[in-house]
Amino acid sequence: MKKLSSKRTQSVHVGSVGDPQWGGVVNPIYPSAAYDYSAEVRYPRYFNTPNHVSVAEKMAALENGEAGMVFSSGMAAIMTAMMAMVKAGDHIVFQNELYGGTYHAVLNELERYGIGYTLVEAADPKNFQRAIQPNTKLIYIETPSNPLLRITDVRAVARIARQHKIVSMIDNTFASPINQNPIALGIDIVAHSGTKYIGGHSDLCCGVVVTSHALMEKVRASALHFGGSLDAFTCWLVERSLKTIVLRVQQQNENAMTLARALSNESKISAVYYPGLKTHPGHTIAKKQMSGFGGMMSFDIKGDTGKFLKRLKIIKKAISLGGVESTMTEPVKTSHAKMTEAERKRQGIKPTLIRFSVGIEDAADLLADIRQAL
Repeated sequence: MKKLSSKRTQSVHVGSVGDPQWGGVVNPIYPSAAYDYSAEVRYPRYFNTPNHVSVAEKMAALENGEAGMVFSSGMAAIMTAMMAMVKAGDHIVFQNELYGGTYHAVLNELERYGIGYTLVEAADPKNFQRAIQPNTKLIYIETPSNPLLRITDVRAVARIARQHKIVSMIDNTFASPINQNPIALGIDIVAHSGTKYIGGHSDLCCGVVVTSHALMEKVRASALHFGGSLDAFTCWLVERSLKTIVLRVQQQNENAMTLARALSNESKISAVYYPGLKTHPGHTIAKKQMSGFGGMMSFDIKGDTGKFLKRLKIIKKAISLGGVESTMTEPVKTSHAKMTEAERKRQGIKPTLIRFSVGIEDAADLLADIRQAL
């Protein structure tokens, strides 16, 4: 079979070899923790059992990468890949606008291992260039960012990293591999919290890393030590979920665009943050590097966020994102709660901010729910 290029076909068939014993079209679950080692040593902590491999192959195809690995959580994926690239005495450049969990990990873990870092404003790619030191080994970005959907110029950052022979890494969670493929834009390592769009049904926790064979050897070596492997059943659920990721994300894109335009005209909403809007400061760059603007947005309301969320009938007040059902959350109380008030203020995360993960429901029903809650 020739190499599959369509994401619709890749999502269904890559890594999904079916049942070789009975001819079933669905991959079996292989729960064994003990394997015959005559041909190859397989072990769950080695990330190489059949269910691990099926997810890794499918994600590598969807991200245009050479190799993939599935982890027990997004943070396991991010921190394992990051730590595999650096050692004591090295330096990392991060963009300032990061998921709260990543931000907290950077501030509380890196210095303990003798790793320096600099946080920069990502709006101007030259800030990454200015922050590079002789011992800089990694540049890390996240775009669209959580929770304000700020856009970083992926090509520009990747170009800077390659000019200085520095590894580049991105958290691609908000975009998903359907809307953005950073490896094609020059990035070396792509990480996802697979709990979100990859799982897509708010019922599993996982993480994914996709990169080249050479860099994956480094990631794998660290992963064996850190032990963030995923069980067979959850791997099977991830592989099953990926078969519908294109359809899910495309519907979420469409709904989010419709809602972002409508909410921009609501008198009780002071600002809408969505890269698909022409008024978004990163819209032009987003158009160049994204094939869809995603199902995530955020907005500031004129009023009490708690009362607003309590009045919602269809949309759920819940943490996490990327599920088929629409959810809303207050970043100051959830994803970015571990930041200090000053840190949140510096990033523009206000107490009035609502993060909105748009699902696959009817957009008119979602809009009516928001309007009655407002």
